[in-house]
Formats: sequence, structure tokens, C-alpha cells
Amino acid sequence: MAAFDWLKSWASTNFYGRPISRSPLPSPETDWQRYGRYLWLGLMVLLVAGGIAAARSHLFARGYGDWAAVVVAGDWHDHEGGPSEIFDNARRDVSAALTKIGFQSSNLMQFSVRPERYPDTHPYNSDALSIAASLSELISHSSGGCLLYFSSHGAPGGLVLGDTILRPIGLATMLENTCGDRPTIVVISACYSGVFVPALKAPNRLILTAARPDRTSFGCGGTNKYPYFDACFLSSITAAADFEDLADRVKDCVGTMERSTGMRPPSDPQISVGRSIKSHLPAWG
Repeated sequence: MAAFDWLKSWASTNFYGRPISRSPLPSPETDWQRYGRYLWLGLMVLLVAGGIAAARSHLFARGYGDWAAVVVAGDWHDHEGGPSEIFDNARRDVSAALTKIGFQSSNLMQFSVRPERYPDTHPYNSDALSIAASLSELISHSSGGCLLYFSSHGAPGGLVLGDTILRPIGLATMLENTCGDRPTIVVISACYSGVFVPALKAPNRLILTAARPDRTSFGCGGTNKYPYFDACFLSSITAAADFEDLADRVKDCVGTMERSTGMRPPSDPQISVGRSIKSHLPAWG
């Protein structure tokens, strides 16, 4: 029994040599119960931590941080043909507004007809091939949806893009070859931009245009900072709850601006919301 005297001593004193309880050592069953309790507590901690991480991941996935976005200024003239910054002002400030609601600057590319004039925002040249190639590159590094925003002059046949006209079928083909069935938002600020709606309508798309197919939009004069539509987009985005709400607010704002300045006939912005995209439009308001 002498061989177990050290065990009796350990059981009756603590590490500082002071006597403690001489109760019998815990039975193996008690030890297993204790270990089981610790194991259960540890498992609960892991489950709670995992739940929090999953919730955070879910919230992030539902935001716009992993969306690809392009914002395009398609011309550099006012409605009388003189030089103007209106479309590039819109490009710059719409891009900034999008980052404030959750889009990542690393997933957003800007385009200008005169990119060399804007070294602070580093836009690329506004041509259809460059826009499509850049959008494909952005999509290859992201898993969310797509947003395309154009600000330019328009014509009954399409959108002015530098020295060319981007026609509805051309933009529709670009979207099919890049964004595909991803949730997609297309905003077109231009005269006659409603001409794009029939070609672009799809269940996974929200489309917002500045005018009907047979109407001009307003605010492209030499003294304007932005076209009316872009001004309304920028003034409404903070108060809006999501993109569907934003589209309605922009439409109302444009109507108010046109009435207050006597512009006629009304441009009548167009809104098309696909049946499947609503659940993919996270709120930010």
C-alpha cells in the first residue's frame, strides 16, 4: 500500500501544501459525466459560433458586395453639341453612390468617352467591346448579380456610345454573353431609352429607363450638372429602401422636375421588374 501513499497525499493537500477535503476520489462514472458535460458545452459553443458565422455569411451573400457593376458615360456633348461634363458627372457620382449602398469599388468599373480627362476615377474607354470584356472579367471574380448604368444621349434606334449607337439587340446580346441568368439591373439614362425594354425584359432583370421609346428626356443643357434622370437617381438613392423602391422614386422625381421647369411632353420613365429578381434585390435603406 505504501506505493499509493503519494496518491493519498495528493488527494488531501493542494499544490501549496494546505489540507483540503479528504472525500473519496471521484468514481470513473463521475469523471465521464464531467467530461461529457464539458464536451456538451464545447459542442454548444461551436454550434453557436457556427450559427453566427453562417448568419453573417448569409447577410453578406444577400448584399451587393459580390455584384459586378459598370457605369458608363457615353457622350461628352450637351444637347446643342457643345462640350459638357454632364454625363461624366453622372458616371462619377453614380459610382460613388453605388459604393455607399454596398457595391465594392473593386467590382465596379467606370467608362468614359474621354477617359484621359479623369485620372482620379480611372475610367476605361466607352466602347461596347471594352464594356463587355470588362464585365466578363468582373463576373469571373464574383458570384453575385450584375448592374449596368448608362448615361448618354439617345436616339430612336438606341444609345449614343462614343461615335456609335448601341442598339437594343447589341445590349441584349452583351447581357446574355456576360450576366446570363444572374440577377441583373439595367439603368439607361437617355432620350428614347424605353426602346431597350422589349429586348432586355427577362424574369431575372430589373430595367429602368429615363424615357418612353418615343419621348426625349431632359436636363442635357450646358448649364446642367446632370441630366434630370441622373439627378433624380442620385437624390433618391439614399432615401430608397431597395432598387424597386428607387425606380418608383426616380420616376416620381423626374415628373416633379419636369412639371416645375415646364418641360413637355413628359419623358415618362419606364420600369420593368422581372418576376424572379425581386428576391435577389437586398435592401439597403
